[in-house]
Amino acid sequence: MVRVIEIGHIVAGPSAGLLFSELGYEVIKIEKPGEGDIARRLTESSAGAFPFYNRNKKSMALDLGNPEGREIFLKLIRDSDIVIDNLGYGAMQRMHLSYQELSSLNGKLIYLSIKGYGAGPMEKRKSLDFPIEIHSGVAYMTGLTNKPMRVGGSMIDMGAAMFGVIQALNALLERQETGKGRFIDIGLFETAMFFMGQHIATYQLNHRELKPLNEEGFAWAIYDFFDTSDGKKVFIAVTTDSQWKIFCREMRLGLCDSPGLEKNEGRFIRREELHSLIQEKTIMMKREELINILQTNNIAYSELKTPWGLLSDEQAERNLVSETYFGKELMVPAIPGGGTNYGNPPILGQDTMEIMKELGYSDQEIAQLIDSKTISSAGSNVTDQVSTFH
Repeated sequence: MVRVIEIGHIVAGPSAGLLFSELGYEVIKIEKPGEGDIARRLTESSAGAFPFYNRNKKSMALDLGNPEGREIFLKLIRDSDIVIDNLGYGAMQRMHLSYQELSSLNGKLIYLSIKGYGAGPMEKRKSLDFPIEIHSGVAYMTGLTNKPMRVGGSMIDMGAAMFGVIQALNALLERQETGKGRFIDIGLFETAMFFMGQHIATYQLNHRELKPLNEEGFAWAIYDFFDTSDGKKVFIAVTTDSQWKIFCREMRLGLCDSPGLEKNEGRFIRREELHSLIQEKTIMMKREELINILQTNNIAYSELKTPWGLLSDEQAERNLVSETYFGKELMVPAIPGGGTNYGNPPILGQDTMEIMKELGYSDQEIAQLIDSKTISSAGSNVTDQVSTFH
């Protein structure tokens, strides 16, 4: 089995570990004794971060800043395949655990570095998901003029993790041919810039600055929310000329033969007029009536929902899996396409003893290392197990 060592916190590194875990790899999460991942202590709107991003992993509470802890880690590395480094710039180097030092012990090691910025003039700069969204143009395109907004999830963190996992999987294939591992450099900034690629290209083609996407408009004239008589919001997307003819007829807009509206280009010019006319129709209809028209005629639509509304969504239910966190059963999304392993998020130090014994340490040696706070195991420190969610 491929062994992955995760040294990360909150979202980016743990997301990469989560993907490897659900693909069936052994993931050992290295956490500081007595503290653990910062996400363990997040509350309120971020309380679900740790249980979601860390299920089905092993937790080893190990102080990498301690010389004895470093030696334990080096033993672990000798039989590992991938390391995820999501610490701040230079942190692993200061502990003498850089790629160069680790690869000298294990030439097959694949080292996945996920930082705010990849190699370059800003590589030392500390950053997080939202600052990266601001720097990369994501917040500009997501918000409104003079009011940049964050995307409603840690998309840049997770995107960086996904690109990192893709590169690591490719490195595993390369290793079959070369017998060697390699260093992978992933930056949140570079990830966000890739997501903005279409807008960067559009600017160069059109020679004008774009407004934020929600003001600039989309490529299609009918691509917006419409209100119904029972207070629901339904998004309607009419993306082809043939769909327009059907939609116009079924909604009785009276414009089916109107000159200039046969093509999307003409409709786009008159999109505000069309939106008002369609809204006059939908506000007189109940949700079920409108959706029936859209479904029957194969026109794309969606109802506005909340993330928690997906817990009772018939499509979402097939991709929800169960886990237990401090005695509470949670339903959370599985990896798209289906994974092979689904387990609970670990208690801090839950697997320390098992891993130490695998590395050849005796009970006496383990006890001494616990006393020196080089390692800890589940239950060896009561404060390790405190849950911060209610």
